[in-house]
Amino acid sequence: MKTTKIYAIVIIMIASLTGSIYAQDKRPSREKWNEVSMQGTVTDINAETRDITLMGTDGGLMTITAGEDVERFDEIAIDDVIKFDYFTYLKAEFRDPTPEEVAEPVQMIAEAGKAPEGMDPAAVVGAVVKAVVTIEALNRPFMIATVSGPNGNYVSIPMEDEELMKELHIGEVLILTYAEAVAIALEKVGEEIEE
Repeated sequence: MKTTKIYAIVIIMIASLTGSIYAQDKRPSREKWNEVSMQGTVTDINAETRDITLMGTDGGLMTITAGEDVERFDEIAIDDVIKFDYFTYLKAEFRDPTPEEVAEPVQMIAEAGKAPEGMDPAAVVGAVVKAVVTIEALNRPFMIATVSGPNGNYVSIPMEDEELMKELHIGEVLILTYAEAVAIALEKVGEEIEE
């Protein structure tokens, strides 16, 4: 009888310690607004959605949407080098997706956080989306993580926390709430070379 009680106590202690360890292993969510100026080479264009996939100078891929006020969108071609400005909002949740999120990996949501003072998010970002994403590349020297979403879009995220960057691994799944990048300015830097 005494031995059974001791085993039961040991099992309860192990279970509570294991629970504490798992709770400590979960990373806290991260949230950030960002204004970015970038230059990249066009690798893909979807004229219907006005999505442009670009490769940055660091090799990272990114899909942006050219806002309706961006002029001369039709003049952009694959292999063009363009300069663009855009805003992003990101919130990363380092947890397993819920069954609902697995069933519907992309969800449009009404709001995702407070915009920085003086910024009207409706004017500078597209729809706010919550998605189950996968880490595809980790460029630790340049502190950039590239994730892919369920629709095949890529986002390269500049990282600031070196410790977090060390903990992440390719293939890791996380929940990313983001404002789709909408280019507020877009300028062709170089023309294709004609032969």
